[in-house]
Amino acid sequence: MIKPDEIKKIYYKIVDDNFKFRTFLKNRADTSKLDQQFRDLHNELFIRNKYDCCKCANCCKLYDIQIAQKEISAISEYIGETEDGFVEKFLIPDNEETEAFIVNQKPCSFLEADGKCRIYTVRPLVCRDFPNTKKPDRLFSLLGIISYTEDCPVVFEIIERLKRIYGFRNKHSYGD
Repeated sequence: MIKPDEIKKIYYKIVDDNFKFRTFLKNRADTSKLDQQFRDLHNELFIRNKYDCCKCANCCKLYDIQIAQKEISAISEYIGETEDGFVEKFLIPDNEETEAFIVNQKPCSFLEADGKCRIYTVRPLVCRDFPNTKKPDRLFSLLGIISYTEDCPVVFEIIERLKRIYGFRNKHSYGD
């Protein structure tokens, strides 16, 4: 699997191929079959191969971490803060249309130096679901999935394996 510190360099070599592959899948893939392929590859990499996201943590370093209003209580209690204190210290409003918040800094305030999450047992849903490769309807969220190949080694690997499964011919190989 690609190393987290090598992913950007390789991503830029194959980014055009990735977006062509997205179009290829949109035109050819069966939704339920593609979902099953994503789930199978997700399980292979995370469960059978025991990929440890803490060795990468690019998502925690680079992405906005959204926390829903309903998640604030559990997280603030876990870290020993009042809800108001937690919001004031760690969050900013996401937008006026939602009751969600965004962690106020990147890397995430709860990312430890060793790549572990300080609030892992109560981490927000957005963190628990990332990289969203075992959710249904992947065909309709391929743009987001393809964009994650820039930062997430697991998504990068899943997309490369799907290219092989579908016989998609890359203009560039990430081994070049």
